[in-house]
Amino acid sequence: MIKILIVEDMTLLRDALANTINAQEDMRVAGVTPNAVEALDLCRKLAPDLALIDVVTEGKSNGITAAAEIRLALPEVKIVIMTALPEITFIEAAMKAGAHSFVYKNSDSRHLLNVIRSTMEGNTNYPGPRNDVIADARFSEEEIAIIRLVCQGKKRDEIAQALFLSERTVKSLIAGILNKTGFDSIMKFSMYAVAHGFIVPQGE
Repeated sequence: MIKILIVEDMTLLRDALANTINAQEDMRVAGVTPNAVEALDLCRKLAPDLALIDVVTEGKSNGITAAAEIRLALPEVKIVIMTALPEITFIEAAMKAGAHSFVYKNSDSRHLLNVIRSTMEGNTNYPGPRNDVIADARFSEEEIAIIRLVCQGKKRDEIAQALFLSERTVKSLIAGILNKTGFDSIMKFSMYAVAHGFIVPQGE
């Protein structure tokens, strides 16, 4: 029997996940919480086999941070990260945190259950490349930082100051971003990125 902790702040989705999991002969919900800050303590208390964790939970607590804490303290607990947003840094961050698998919330329940079972069998499951101009691009950490600051409405001089770069360097990096994506304006690009969920401006 696979015991699962659900970390999800949306009540309807949390209940739907619990109902789906409890309907399986080989799974049951060990506990639920809307807040990733509580995830590690609940893992210690409930001893789940697997934690299913949303990236952004109640109070904007970070599920990826919680995943890293659990992996460090309780390496035997499997971690599946889930999100509704295709934010360009989430998958890499989840990998760095040691999460075993990653699923998007628009996946059907059968896929999620397969990922859970596969993860428990020792496999790692991450989405393949997404067919989009942003998802297909490969940005450096500096470029991502610039994109996020542009999405926050920062001007070039403010970006330079925040990242300890010269304005000339920022201008050059912006040119590289536009070259990779085919946009003719960093503002147009930032609006597209936020509208399609590829950038969460605050990085949460």
